[in-house]
Amino acid sequence: MNEYVRVIQKLYSKSLILESPTDFHPVLHFYFTDALAHIDYTLSTLAYNYMSPRNIMSMEYMRWRLDEEKVGDRAHFPGFINWLKLEQPEMYEELPMLWTGVYDNDDPAQYRSFRIVLNPDDKRAIPADYLSTFIDEFFDPNFIKQLYATSSLARLFDEYLRNRPA
Repeated sequence: MNEYVRVIQKLYSKSLILESPTDFHPVLHFYFTDALAHIDYTLSTLAYNYMSPRNIMSMEYMRWRLDEEKVGDRAHFPGFINWLKLEQPEMYEELPMLWTGVYDNDDPAQYRSFRIVLNPDDKRAIPADYLSTFIDEFFDPNFIKQLYATSSLARLFDEYLRNRPA
């Protein structure tokens, strides 16, 4: 078993059973799920054959998500992350590293072909420890509380939408 398979097992041992995802803010919930899908896809391509049924199904799902992130208020999430960095740095610092990396305009991290790439100039695979850390951050109980529609993060997102430049 390679190190990436162990991290996949860690991801799939997590649960939201004690949470109420239907009460999550819709945009924050989308990007939470989106991040998990990118973590899963990145892990799967490193752990299994690229053309395994698991990876083929994931590719199809990820293609669908590309269009979905442009729907409604979801399109404003990257701008929100950059706004938080300037206007609410303490809240920005509490966000998961993956969100601040991928959506911060000053960070080279990005999603490439659905995989997480921390540095586009580095051709090595992302270390398994980073992916494990991403999982820990997204399932941290304090972060999960921020996904709810009544949380301070959700209120800041709604404020950003109301006050953003046209």
